[in-house]
Amino acid sequence: MVPKPIIVTAPPASSPPLPLKTIETPQQNLKPTTLTKTKPSEQPILIKRTSPQVSVVGLIFNTFDHIINNFIDPPVKPSLDPKHVLSNNFAPVTNELPPTECEIIHGTLPPCLDGAYIRNGPNPQFLPKGPYHLFDGDGMLHCLKISQSKATLCSRYVKTYKYNIENEAGHPLIPNVFSGFNSLVGSAARGSLTAARVITGQYNPSNGIGSANTNLALFGNNLFALGESDLPYKVRVTSNGDIETLSRHDFDGKLGMNMTAHPKSDPETGETFAFRYGPVPPFLTYFYFDSEGRKKPDVAIFSMTRPSFLHDFAITKNYAIFADIQIGMNPLNMISGGSPIGSDPSKITRLGFLPRYATDESKIKWINVPGFNIIHAINAWEEDDGKTITLVAPNILSVEHTLERMELIHAMVEKVKINLDTGIVTRQPLSARNLDFGVINPSYTGKKNQFIYAAVGDPMIKITGVVKLDVSKGEVGCRMYGEGCYGGEPFFVAKDEGEEDDGYLVSYVHDEKKGESKFLVMDAKSPELEVVAAVKLPRRVPYGFHGLFVRDSDLRRVSLS
Repeated sequence: MVPKPIIVTAPPASSPPLPLKTIETPQQNLKPTTLTKTKPSEQPILIKRTSPQVSVVGLIFNTFDHIINNFIDPPVKPSLDPKHVLSNNFAPVTNELPPTECEIIHGTLPPCLDGAYIRNGPNPQFLPKGPYHLFDGDGMLHCLKISQSKATLCSRYVKTYKYNIENEAGHPLIPNVFSGFNSLVGSAARGSLTAARVITGQYNPSNGIGSANTNLALFGNNLFALGESDLPYKVRVTSNGDIETLSRHDFDGKLGMNMTAHPKSDPETGETFAFRYGPVPPFLTYFYFDSEGRKKPDVAIFSMTRPSFLHDFAITKNYAIFADIQIGMNPLNMISGGSPIGSDPSKITRLGFLPRYATDESKIKWINVPGFNIIHAINAWEEDDGKTITLVAPNILSVEHTLERMELIHAMVEKVKINLDTGIVTRQPLSARNLDFGVINPSYTGKKNQFIYAAVGDPMIKITGVVKLDVSKGEVGCRMYGEGCYGGEPFFVAKDEGEEDDGYLVSYVHDEKKGESKFLVMDAKSPELEVVAAVKLPRRVPYGFHGLFVRDSDLRRVSLS
């Protein structure tokens, strides 16, 4: 039963961790498939690790780094202690996996799954020697290629500039974004070391410092691995299921800085909408790409007057919607030993509605929505001839725990209606469960939809199951994975024809008792989200973030682009 709506009138506003596993013995019976050759102009970015010759300067810097990590700024907080953060299946796998055949242990893979399911997530190539946050690991793509009911798994690092130069050096060079600057003394020390490495030519920050560990997106006939601190990295899946990094992509020089890891594509127009945020004005910049992937000019949003942690957003037919939440960036917090990203309980949250083809911010409208703190947006649409916007998103009720105590987070999915003329806001919770990573049938992005599939956190970000929500009725379906089994964000794959919920949910699920990972296919239409197929994976897949299913026809277009 859905709780009654709450009407708010608001005028427009100007468990102890297991020990860290550090060794994984490769299975000896794996038979990787033969890798296909690539054209000379399309060679993947890859630096083969050899025995590095460390210079005297490098040895001095590494010694200084050791002193910082062990004496000046050791990982005293659980949220930054590698032994805590990288426990159990959060621990990285220690090597890449070439395309390897998988065993189907239940049912049959449906024909509409011919293509590739790719999940991104952090997998540090070097075990951290100092503070480490879950968000900091090198991006690794776990790709399950499906063809005629057969499956092949491949796990490859995104070959970012950061990954390549550190792989060649044999040790970390670039400081972690979320864990490297959490105290004044530590930040000063790491900042000095970073400057020294740049000055001596150990790396060039203009080539990118991101890990591309968050998400994937397909637009403009290109497939990208994304992290919001860098440019997108162009990748592709080969015919035999291998996955390659092709280039760091700046869209013909028109994207000079970072962009969100959550762009939104309009399934009707083929356009893709995006933004970037940062600690200096403009704190928010909006832009979009046409159906051919050509970037349009930036729109600076100076009416966002403080740096906000703006991880995701939503689009409708006519608007882009941004959330100015209570989580923001404040380097002054480091003076008291806090994180540069923290919460401000005195701040009134608000939503900004910008016409999605705006060339400047003159028509943006901000409306206060107190206590509505969203990290991820699920969907939004217009009603009443565009006068009312409906937004569905998980609202984080314990915003102070967002980065440092994620296991204490409780996020409740809400349906929020905003009248753009009057500023009246109506809020309705759809479930009291702890839910995040909500997805829909992608063909309903930006328009009214009925069904949502959200991951159950117990605690977040360990996912114990999936809930199906009806935006008018609340919870209408559920599947729990069972004791000791945890999954990730589900992804909806529609059948070729059918109703909105006529399709399948797919996700990687790991059994911590057996130490085994599976790929599950669930019937999205059934109330029990019935498992119709399961694939045993040749090795475990660590918990990660976001994923994407790419149909076989789209994979072929990406290979030709």
